[in-house]
Amino acid sequence: MADQIALLKMSPGKPAPLGPTQLSADSWNFAVYAPDATGLQLCLFRPDTEELLAEIPFSGRTGEIWHLQVQGVAEGTLYALKAAGPNQPDRGLLFDSNRLLLDPYCRQLNRPQYWHEQQYLSRSHYSLAKGVLSSTEFDWQGTTKPQIPREKTVLYEAHIKGLTMQHPAVPEALRGTYLGLCQPEVIAHLKALGITTVQLLPVAAFMAEPRLSSLKLTNYWGYNPLAFFAPEPRYQVEDAVQEFKTLVRTLHQHGLEVILDVVFNHTAEAGEDGPVLSFRGLANRQYYLFHSHGEMIDYQNYCNFTGCGNTLNLSHPALQKMVLDALRYWLTEMQVDGFRFDLAVTLGREHKRFNPYAAFFQIIAQDPVLSQAKLIAEPWDVGPFGYHLGQFPAHWSELNDKFRDTCRAFWRGDSGTLPEFATRLLGSRDIFQKHHKPASCSVNYLCYHDGFTLQDLVSYQHKHNWLNGEENRDGHSHNLSSNHGVEGPSSDPAIVAARYQHKRNLVATLLLSQGIIHWLGGDELSHSQHGNNNAYCQDNPISWLNWQLDGHSTKFLQFVRQMMALRSQFSCLQQLSLLDDQYQLHGDKHQVHWYLLDATPMQEQHWHQAELNCCMLEIINTNSRQSLLVLINGSARNEAVLFPGNSRQLVFDTALDDGLQPVKPLQASQWLQTAHSLSVWQ
Repeated sequence: MADQIALLKMSPGKPAPLGPTQLSADSWNFAVYAPDATGLQLCLFRPDTEELLAEIPFSGRTGEIWHLQVQGVAEGTLYALKAAGPNQPDRGLLFDSNRLLLDPYCRQLNRPQYWHEQQYLSRSHYSLAKGVLSSTEFDWQGTTKPQIPREKTVLYEAHIKGLTMQHPAVPEALRGTYLGLCQPEVIAHLKALGITTVQLLPVAAFMAEPRLSSLKLTNYWGYNPLAFFAPEPRYQVEDAVQEFKTLVRTLHQHGLEVILDVVFNHTAEAGEDGPVLSFRGLANRQYYLFHSHGEMIDYQNYCNFTGCGNTLNLSHPALQKMVLDALRYWLTEMQVDGFRFDLAVTLGREHKRFNPYAAFFQIIAQDPVLSQAKLIAEPWDVGPFGYHLGQFPAHWSELNDKFRDTCRAFWRGDSGTLPEFATRLLGSRDIFQKHHKPASCSVNYLCYHDGFTLQDLVSYQHKHNWLNGEENRDGHSHNLSSNHGVEGPSSDPAIVAARYQHKRNLVATLLLSQGIIHWLGGDELSHSQHGNNNAYCQDNPISWLNWQLDGHSTKFLQFVRQMMALRSQFSCLQQLSLLDDQYQLHGDKHQVHWYLLDATPMQEQHWHQAELNCCMLEIINTNSRQSLLVLINGSARNEAVLFPGNSRQLVFDTALDDGLQPVKPLQASQWLQTAHSLSVWQ
């Protein structure tokens, strides 16, 4: 080791920027936040064997930042850290000079991080993945970000591995990788579907929980972050950074945006009994939230507002800086277009309570880079007073679970749901109020990765999560689902037909609604998880999309494409511009009218009739006088309908010919709307 050190030239370096910075071909500056450490060491390793090459003490310190410059480091060299200091858990100090730590700012890992208990307990340096020191140069080939307007956004939620693992047209060596998603057949599918934006489940490096590892399971979704700047090596062929950039470049070349699902609410270090991997070994007291007794902080009692054992302290300047640096890095160096924030209420907790004017939100609003990104909040966490739908800033969009639940309840046949159904359809303006926020603040969805797929929503009455190893206790039990008489798969033609009509009703409602559209990848393929509504640990065909379609699923795919195209065809479906809403003005102006099925305008008393579950919605463009009429029949019987005004042309009916548009134009001034169905007329 002495010989290796002799070949290197060291100097104190600079305190900024944090992390590793390449100064020349073989010269690097390292800066690490570790305010309570008494010493810090840089450990260098061979890239092929992870053999230790050198341990170099940091010679510079500026305030709370340790820094070091090293010359003579070959491209591809691996690195990690060791921190010395007091080990006093009751004071929140967990230093161990023999414990290898990952730099929170490392940009690339040499391999996936797996949990190996014996290696960890013996402090073997092989228990930890290492950072890679390599150039970030990349040829973007002149690509630019598509910059899709919020109101035109159609999100497609996908898992890097699950999307292509069983795709027959993707080369086997590329399935389940960043490069697999770049394949022409995958992109063609997204474009034909009408997708504008791909929302990827977490791609930042993560580690499965030790409990899952002991059960021979894994954290398939990736919601257990280890390194916020580094793309997950599980999805690489050779180089995760270069291949992720290739993915972004390719999607941008085809006009598709990329949004990342990011987890800045907890880490893989878990609670007080969890492993020390990075943050806890460098700045435990600063990075995490702890419970307190009066003014005394209980450093051995982590706040758990996430259900994962710990909660990151976003109100601390050091962590706030790291998160903002990570967001800027992904937006600039990796060129992504925005973020979906997991358990986003945690981001706005100050003094443990959510503050809609939190410093984190204010900084983003003023930042010239971050303020231009698409920002989507999951507007809750599992801490006290953790539900805050509608309370994020106006330039944020929010997952609207009320839209999901109302649509499910209405088309399942629950009584008294029509008034709320109408409210959700037109942008949930009771939550995202006119004059203050656009309807695109609402992210409307039917299904998400955490819950039933659309196929399972109409096939299972109850969750079936037995393979998760928690005796079916995990996952949401209030799914508002319907199995149509048989739990699980059925070959009965009547049941199959009812299920597909149920799905078409839900899809039509989603695509006719005001707000950003969120589509769960695989729902267009009628993908089933066999009733598992919490498949976070199922890295197998339960979660991998099945691209082999039968006749029913093929026609359903055609219907989904048709509905996506219909939405893009009519501007009024993307953004209503009502006369009484001054938040956002553009060329078209619209009027909305609600009618009973006999063409009588609906009055206030009609909305209070619990038994009413049928109505008509008319959207009129006041400039062109063109209009769309939506017939909604949530009842269990066929209903005669008399159109208001002139005769109209049928666009589609979810009860006719698999919901596909009629081959020959069909004109009518009255109609018999089939039970549990919806139609649109032009």
